[in-house]
Amino acid sequence: MKIDIIGDIHGCFTELKELTNKLGYSWESGLPVHPHNRVLGFVGDLTDRGPDSVRVIETVYGLWEKKLAYYSPGNHCNKLYRMLIGNKVKINNGLETTVDELNALDNRHYKRVKKQFITLYEQSPLYQILDDSNLIIAHAGIREKDIGKYTSKVKTFVLYGDITGAADIDGFPIRRDWAKHYHGEPWIVYGHTPTRDVRIVNRTANIDTGAVFGGSLTAFRYPEKQTVSVPSSMPFIAEKFRPIE
Repeated sequence: MKIDIIGDIHGCFTELKELTNKLGYSWESGLPVHPHNRVLGFVGDLTDRGPDSVRVIETVYGLWEKKLAYYSPGNHCNKLYRMLIGNKVKINNGLETTVDELNALDNRHYKRVKKQFITLYEQSPLYQILDDSNLIIAHAGIREKDIGKYTSKVKTFVLYGDITGAADIDGFPIRRDWAKHYHGEPWIVYGHTPTRDVRIVNRTANIDTGAVFGGSLTAFRYPEKQTVSVPSSMPFIAEKFRPIE
């Protein structure tokens, strides 16, 4: 298969459009479609913090509905989903920007976007196993021994990474560097932890290059194993780019 996997978008629709254009996709139909039948993949965290979460949801849903994209949810997606189905969640850590966007819509538009996101979330797997198990798309990564498993512990790892339960002095969760210990054959493409540059270690690629924090939005092209990025239009916030302990 030929797929372009895009890192955490976080509502940065302008960057999504620029990146897909750079990758050779045409928006003539209103959605990014490639002339040579490439498809898109998304590592999750479509929304929150950025200015255009609604348009990102509508685009990814439209692609997914037409079988032109693969989507795996991130932790921000999980929280938005829980809110939309009526669970009580804290409206913080960027969710407030998405809520403000949704509340600004007229009732019909709000209901349509809500239904789209719920459908996308409920009908997509926790992580994608593609290309005869040679490619995995998982939001924060996955251990080799957990591929094919869907327990609550695996879900926590896929959504949040290899968290220790502790936090650093700035309140950020401390995560172990699971990629250093990965020795599997499948390529694992993930995001979740913003880094200044794409980080490729042991057939794993972290492609969250911090678009919403002023870094860049990045795609990992498979099977070429090339990366393509566009710069962010958002203000640069250096402290948001966290090293993995």
